[in-house]
Amino acid sequence: MPKRTSHEDSACPVARPLDLLGDGWTLLIVRDAFDGLRRFGQFQKSLGLAKNILSTRLANLVAHGVFELAPAADGSPYQEYVLTEKGRALFPVVTALRQWGERYSFADGEPRARLVVRADGAPIAPVEVRATDGRVLGPDDTAVLLP
Repeated sequence: MPKRTSHEDSACPVARPLDLLGDGWTLLIVRDAFDGLRRFGQFQKSLGLAKNILSTRLANLVAHGVFELAPAADGSPYQEYVLTEKGRALFPVVTALRQWGERYSFADGEPRARLVVRADGAPIAPVEVRATDGRVLGPDDTAVLLP
């Protein structure tokens, strides 16, 4: 299997995070953490991922400051994976991907998981890109300034 190209020296802020988040399993681990999973066994059961692959992905997320290890909340000798501020900042990214998937990856009427407001079950508003004055922006409204 060919080695993945590293983007660590890229000036592109889309490319750089792909070294950490570009693997589908990694985003699913983060998704599960937002859903309340914290223990290795919970992630393994949810994803059905081989333990060695899960271990590698979790160690990488800890090494990059997305998760931190903490003593188990129930006082047991286990450790838990807790999202850091950096990890919690991925919530809009995961939500936007989820909303894109809801729109384009399911047939009309096909059952799917839904993200709702915990307090009242209301749907989440679509993630939008906005200008500093509040205007909704699309791809034709923006430009990339290269260094």
